[in-house]
Amino acid sequence: MKLSNKTLQELPDDIKRPNYDRGGLTPGIIHIGLGNFHRAHQAWYLHRLMQQGQSHDWAIIGAGVRPYDETQRLKMAEQDYLTTLIELDPKGRSAEVIGSMIDYVPIEEGNKPLITRMADPAIRIVSLTVTESGYYIDPVSKGFDNRHDDIKYDVANPDIPRTAFGAIIAALKQRRHGGIDPFTVQSCDNLQGNGDLCRQTVVSLAHLTDPDLAKWIEENCTFPNSMVDCIVPATGQKEIALATGFGIDDTVPVTHENFRQWVIEDKFCAGRPDWDKVGVTFSDDVHTYEAMKIRILNGGHQIVANAGEVLSVELISGCMEYPLISAFYRKVAEDEIVPHVHPVPDVTPSDYVDLVVDRFSNPDIIDTVRRVAFDGSSRHTGFLLPVLRDALETKEGIKGLALSEAIWARMCEGTREDGSIIEPNDPIWGNLTKAAKAARIEPQAWLDQDNLYGDLASNMRFKESFSHWLSLIWADGTEKALKAYLNG
Repeated sequence: MKLSNKTLQELPDDIKRPNYDRGGLTPGIIHIGLGNFHRAHQAWYLHRLMQQGQSHDWAIIGAGVRPYDETQRLKMAEQDYLTTLIELDPKGRSAEVIGSMIDYVPIEEGNKPLITRMADPAIRIVSLTVTESGYYIDPVSKGFDNRHDDIKYDVANPDIPRTAFGAIIAALKQRRHGGIDPFTVQSCDNLQGNGDLCRQTVVSLAHLTDPDLAKWIEENCTFPNSMVDCIVPATGQKEIALATGFGIDDTVPVTHENFRQWVIEDKFCAGRPDWDKVGVTFSDDVHTYEAMKIRILNGGHQIVANAGEVLSVELISGCMEYPLISAFYRKVAEDEIVPHVHPVPDVTPSDYVDLVVDRFSNPDIIDTVRRVAFDGSSRHTGFLLPVLRDALETKEGIKGLALSEAIWARMCEGTREDGSIIEPNDPIWGNLTKAAKAARIEPQAWLDQDNLYGDLASNMRFKESFSHWLSLIWADGTEKALKAYLNG
């Protein structure tokens, strides 16, 4: 059955679907970077509210700022912006069609349609899901990177910007001139302190073209921090086939695990849906929640995926079936990450490690090592190196963290141990590969990447441990290094 508004009631009886009139929905949210994660997470929570007869004036309009987003827009438009969500629970799969999204802004160079829609007073939240490198943050200083070519372009062309942040600023400028209140800018991604960093990027970029507007944004807009958590694999032919198996012809279905968590600061200058009625936690202590998730889960993803890539393991669940990799993750997590994570209500860091092991091990989640290892230059600096810094400061264990960096360096050399090629998988892959090849002879060459390691490159304890592991990996292989760590 081709998914559309007309066919909703003809779907198989066991498929959950909207019980509300989608024709009566009106927009309140624009989401930029509309991919699988957003549809399985934020859009699902809103759908649950709509199923209760609430928040029908908060429907979502999708948006993007890159040419490839147009392909997604056209696919979504063909099925009236409906999405099939397939829950991959080892106890039994289930499918649900959600309808909280009602439109998708056409993708155009200069982002005029997006700016116009965001300037509409009906829009009260502009949310974003971007990659870890997408905030234009210097990975070492954590300050705004005004040297990036995209930022330079937006400064020179503020009315036809290239970035989502430039488009947000242009829309806020129109709202201010029209006497319209600003919207909340809501980050829905994995970066720790995402709201604070989003504020830094928007305000800093605005300062470069219109200081008065920047001041107005800083004083009137809100940028709530949030922690989002749900493993959502990329969609391919296997996922499309799963939807077909449920009797649904959906070209862009989404698969997800049977776990979700969303913790948000309650800072919304123009109101918000009552997400707390459907399981969202509003807290002034988002940082503690996100530190647990980012360090144990997101950092753990890098530990597992880098080793899996070097050892030719395709899936994250496959890594957890590989005894050396799964044992490596658990030992690093328990011995070297948990000491630098605080508990949250009802969950200790060790409890969370157990939960993550179960989630990573789910064989129904077809989550590739390649997807998880993407953009390591941002993910290592954001997820693992902060833990390493804490451990060095408190003089606690770092051997496993240093080994994880050595395995990443080995991966970035561009070949697996079986001799197969690792295709480029990072925005700065060329630089990483060059450093990794040099580090095969002189390990310090990897640490001398100031944009990644900064002053860590001169820390003798870390240098010695990293050099030991990388030299061992090149001499005897990754398995030998993992065994040495586990037995050490």
